[in-house]
Amino acid sequence: MIGNRAVEKQQSSGAAEKERQRGFRLLNASIPARPLEPALYLVATPIGNLADITLRALETIAAADVLACEDTRVTRVLLDRYGIVNRPLAYHEHNAAEAGPRLLGELAEGKSVALVSDAGTPLVSDPGYRLAQLAIEAGHRVIPIPGPSAPLAALVGSGLPSDAFLFAGFLPTKQKARRDRLAELAAVPATLIFFESPHRIAAAVAAAAEVLGTERRAAVCRELTKAFEEFRRGTLGELKAFYDAAAGVKGEIVLLIGPPEARPVRQEADLEAILRELAHDMPMGKAATEAARRTGLPRKELYDRLLSLKGRDEG
Repeated sequence: MIGNRAVEKQQSSGAAEKERQRGFRLLNASIPARPLEPALYLVATPIGNLADITLRALETIAAADVLACEDTRVTRVLLDRYGIVNRPLAYHEHNAAEAGPRLLGELAEGKSVALVSDAGTPLVSDPGYRLAQLAIEAGHRVIPIPGPSAPLAALVGSGLPSDAFLFAGFLPTKQKARRDRLAELAAVPATLIFFESPHRIAAAVAAAAEVLGTERRAAVCRELTKAFEEFRRGTLGELKAFYDAAAGVKGEIVLLIGPPEARPVRQEADLEAILRELAHDMPMGKAATEAARRTGLPRKELYDRLLSLKGRDEG
């Protein structure tokens, strides 16, 4: 009996201690975190500068019953900075099949689950989308905790139009697939936003200049919010010249390409003449890509027109 009471007292003491530790430290002040209702919380974290975290994000991370993250080592740096005592669990593309059901089980038990990415807003280029989708399907609340976002930070600092924009993730790594993807997006009346790696940025800019034209405005944003933050703005032709000569590009990169200029509506005869001229000098696929760049029309539509012209000529 005495032994059981001792165990119960120890467990109660441990629970009370854990409850007291639910909070965060800010400017040497300890701030308690209020309890969270059961839900999946998608918490945005800094993309470089740890001071960019929001108070609501700190409170959510500190109070969550379960904290899931891409890389526990990265998240631990944030927890240590703000004195948060919470044990992060790994949830990433390689263990999502195992970790996902576990997190859903925690939600089913009425617990609060906070999901953070290594940097920025969860679900943007990470596997969190599937977890959120399954949580919604199971009837759980999904609550976004907004904050830092690399695409938006790059957009507002780029000098490019921000009234309409399209985040398109990463461009394909293979050359042809990259050009085809750019051609598909050529006529989109919005600023295009891509994530890119430092060792592929030169090839990406070169492909964009080829497909979209050297005069289209663009910006390469590197190491956002960090000590060596850089915005390089200009035309695609100017950026291509710079990165063709650059060596040892480092850091995380966001590539932005401005919307196409408004083009006059072309008569059918003019369009047919352009297609015939291009098809005479190059393969149909490349001709369609160049025609899309010149006219602003979708590449697939122009390729179909080329096929139709070829059929008429051969018939």
